[in-house]
Amino acid sequence: MTPSARIAATVALVAEVAAAPRRPADATANSFFRDRRYIGSGDRRAVAERGWGVLRQRLRLDWHLARLGLAPTPRLLVMAYLLLAEGWTVDGVLQAFPGGRFNAGPPDPGEMAAIQALAGRPLADPAMSDGPRLNLPDWALPGYRARFGDALPEAAAAMDQPAPLDLRANLLRTTREAAMESLAAEGISAEVMAYSPWGLRIPDRRPILASRTFTEGLVEIQDEGSQLIALLTGAMPGMRVADYCAGAAGKTLAVAAMMRNRGRITACDVSATRLEGAVKRLRRAGVDNAERHLLEPGDRWAKRRAGQFDRVLVDAPCTGAGTWRRNPDARLRTVQRDLDELITKQSAILDTAAGLVRPGGRLVYATCSVLPEEDSRQVDAFLSRHPAFEAVALRDAWAEIAPAQGATVTPPCEGPWLELAPHSHGTDGFFAAVLQRKA
Repeated sequence: MTPSARIAATVALVAEVAAAPRRPADATANSFFRDRRYIGSGDRRAVAERGWGVLRQRLRLDWHLARLGLAPTPRLLVMAYLLLAEGWTVDGVLQAFPGGRFNAGPPDPGEMAAIQALAGRPLADPAMSDGPRLNLPDWALPGYRARFGDALPEAAAAMDQPAPLDLRANLLRTTREAAMESLAAEGISAEVMAYSPWGLRIPDRRPILASRTFTEGLVEIQDEGSQLIALLTGAMPGMRVADYCAGAAGKTLAVAAMMRNRGRITACDVSATRLEGAVKRLRRAGVDNAERHLLEPGDRWAKRRAGQFDRVLVDAPCTGAGTWRRNPDARLRTVQRDLDELITKQSAILDTAAGLVRPGGRLVYATCSVLPEEDSRQVDAFLSRHPAFEAVALRDAWAEIAPAQGATVTPPCEGPWLELAPHSHGTDGFFAAVLQRKA
């Protein structure tokens, strides 16, 4: 593709994402490129990266366009991004919109006036309010401030950067060292992670799904923070474990490896599609001690299995406010009403999942959020409702679990909970609390 054809494809991708505002952008992008198989891998990567850049900076781009009294059309968003984020000149933008076959049409008079007004301006304008200046939605600002305090600008800036590609070596099939050698043999350089004893990081986001190392189940894609949540379960061979909000079973796979395929782990979810998607992953990873259960309205599964599990993991549905560097569109799709509804849902899930834990067993509550409303405050409320449970401080849980798994002796965080963030740990933003049912 020519450079201008790439720009035209970026405009088309931004338009399709905008047309489905409640659908995850990666799903829209997958459909977009599947319908355009003629776009080669290099062009696809360039179009996707620029499209994701527009999504990542959308709050700021909207502010600039609103200041000019303009609606954020896909064309204007891409033009503004080229000028404000990539530093293009007016002439450069005009050359990128030349018209003709496979190219985007030239700017109309309104677009031309916008291009001239935006040229040379800073992306993060000093006149911006805190939301667009920090690139955070207004509804999330109070929670971000409560979590990060004086470190908020640093935390927000890190959330603004693209995420690396994190992998977990599947110890059911290999070792971390052997997985790294296998990747290297395919020309993929990986680094050992700072905290996870199973983790490998590929800084430059190389394509991995077609690699032999991945297809043979030697590695799985999983952020380091997510790996640490699985680690905190302390699951051991012979245990009975429930992954109560399993989704596509990413943490189920990690926990099964900790259990060395001995014992039983049940992956539960309300989505049949997600659970069906887990089948292929479980098979590729060589997991044979897992079963799946679909949670449906009126389901009595939890009541029938009350008090039967040594470990219950609740990776609760949440705003995903800790993953916005990886899923920049989520900060646009999520609103205050979603947060309010999720807080209620998280509370109900915790109450149900708590009944599965045997005396002396543990419940691990986790989110991929950094908002206290979904994290520490949710745990405090749970403990006030359930006096049979007590919190296990992170340092105590880590000291008990880490040596057996080959993890670092010192836990990643100093506080009572696992609280991770891109600027402080290089991971996505995660929260986890270990709660023990009294014997």
